[in-house]
This record gives sequence, C-alpha cells and structure tokens, in this order.
Amino acid sequence: MKRTSTYFPKPGQVEQKWRLIDATGQSLGRLARDVAVALQGKDRPTYTPHVLTGDHVVVVNMDKVRITGDKLLQKTYYRHSGYVGNLKSFILRDVLESHPDRVLQLAVKGMLPRNKLGREMLKRLKVYAGDSHPHEAQIGQLSEQREGN
Repeated sequence: MKRTSTYFPKPGQVEQKWRLIDATGQSLGRLARDVAVALQGKDRPTYTPHVLTGDHVVVVNMDKVRITGDKLLQKTYYRHSGYVGNLKSFILRDVLESHPDRVLQLAVKGMLPRNKLGREMLKRLKVYAGDSHPHEAQIGQLSEQREGN
C-alpha cells in the first residue's frame, strides 16, 4: 500500500492575489468575517496554518457600511496608555464619523490569530472610507468582489 503525504506549501510557493471588496450596505460583522477568512486563506485549498497563504484585501466605501441594532450608541471601544487614569472610551458612532477604517480593522484584528502571522495578515488589509484607493497598480491582479447585501 502506497502512502501519500499531505501537501504543505512553503512560504515562497503561495501565489499572492488582491481582492477588492465593496462595503456598501454590508453588515459590519459579516464583512469582517469575510475579510478575516480571505486574509487567512481559509477559503483556498492550499490553506496552511503556519504559512501566510491569504490574499491582500482592499475594502472601499467603509463609510457606507451597515450597523444593525443599537450598536451605534452602545458599542464602546477602549484605549489605555498604560498610565493610571488614562483609560479612554469611544462609542461606535464617533469612531465611524472620524475614522471609519479603524472600525473594520479592529473587528478583523479580533478574528485573526494573536501571533506574528496574525500581525502580518493584518498588514495586508487596506481599508478606505471612500470609493477611491491608491492600489490601481494591482488592478491587473485585483479580483473584484462587489457584494451588495
């Protein structure tokens, strides 16, 4: 009986693709889930947990994302400087008005592994509030995903 071994791609063997995702009308959590899966490469047959097999993801129109329920006023983000008494809190509505890209980055960051590989995956995420982005050079390799749920 011949034994077959499982194929694990090496770091240089994985083809890097670019994905463009339009956030218009999409729910924040479901969009973050789709982005996290694409960054990890879990939607590919060559997924390997210890190798960076995911794609680069460009998300546009983040200012038009859909927030469901009462999260606009109830969801709170915290930041602490490390000094006593310097805990800052921000509600989702204020963060969306000032920096809509950070909302998705924080949501995706919580879904990625907490190690060096997860930090490298997060560097491959590019989020823009408007419709334009500076990654037109990759447009030849950019696979468009216009999902308007």
